[in-house]
Amino acid sequence: MNQTYTVSGMTCQHCVARVQTALSSVAGVSNVNVSLMPPRATVEGEHIDLSALAAALAGTQFTLTDAPVIAPKAIKR
Repeated sequence: MNQTYTVSGMTCQHCVARVQTALSSVAGVSNVNVSLMPPRATVEGEHIDLSALAAALAGTQFTLTDAPVIAPKAIKR
């Protein structure tokens, strides 16, 4: 199962790496892809819920929500 979440609090690639490491440690997670822009994490695995993923980020500056990820619109000239 793939699920994409919005990640708040990331400002740099170091933040991306910290989030990826934390989410990868959750039982049942087989793959994690984290991006800074848009700020999101796509998690692959079985029987994973938002509360387990959020618990992995507890004590950090990062928060995870299941709010829709909105990509920035292209600027027309």
